[in-house]
Amino acid sequence: MRTKTDFEPLLVAFLCHWCAYTGADFAGSAGIKYPASVRIVRVMCTGRVDPLFVLKAFREGADGVLVSGCHPGDCHYVDGNIKAMRREPLLAAMLEQLGIERERFQLVWVSASEGEKFARVVTEMTDTLRELGPLNLKGGEQLG
Repeated sequence: MRTKTDFEPLLVAFLCHWCAYTGADFAGSAGIKYPASVRIVRVMCTGRVDPLFVLKAFREGADGVLVSGCHPGDCHYVDGNIKAMRREPLLAAMLEQLGIERERFQLVWVSASEGEKFARVVTEMTDTLRELGPLNLKGGEQLG
């Protein structure tokens, strides 16, 4: 079990191929610093992020999960991000019922040109996770 004293949060980020992933790439190529502990999973659209993916990330050791994609109205698949937006409150409520703090899960819109925003969101979320400490699930094998 990890303790708060030697803790570097693991953040899993599901990023839309068209916008958020490109924004993260832009941040990297522009030399904008963000925590190295983020693990990026590229998905074609936030609408394709099944809630089970989020549960699996937590079950397998993530301290936080970020889902990020195109701004509403800019989805390359018309309404995928709207589907993600509709799922978000339900998924957040389910996570809270499982004992996972609300701050450990976020849905954020980042465009391809918003590398600074991506870096800021990841940094702020990592700082929040560091304050919360490690996610120690009881019965975590029951997630997903």
